Amino acid sequence: MPDFSHIAHLDLTVSDVEASAKWYAETLGLTRLRRSDLDNRIMIVLIHKATGLIIGLNQHHEPAVDRFNEQNPGLDHVGFAVTEREELDEWERRLTELGVDHSPVTDSPSGSGTALVFRDPDNIQLELWWSRPRQ
Repeated sequence: MPDFSHIAHLDLTVSDVEASAKWYAETLGLTRLRRSDLDNRIMIVLIHKATGLIIGLNQHHEPAVDRFNEQNPGLDHVGFAVTEREELDEWERRLTELGVDHSPVTDSPSGSGTALVFRDPDNIQLELWWSRPRQ
């Protein structure tokens, strides 16, 4: 069977591409690469330099809905890994300083890891996740 190595990019639909690009840059430290004005949408491409992850933000000219809801078919949430459990506490402080509403740092019920959950301006659920080392 063919295989793949990693996620090359992630594209998200947003309601205000410029506001979202600013939020992702300020909140997650992404760097803006370019803006493309296309026939059906405006797209801003950002990069997370430490990992090389590309995130595309797309504002469609004729959106189907005005707010994300993970209970609809499609995307549920996006999880970003941290390497140490203590980093979640640092992220919690940063999100608080930025005024970003978030959950407390919470251990998963299964005991597999710990999460910090927050949402972008369009209500897309984002998560910072630390995986407990396997024993």
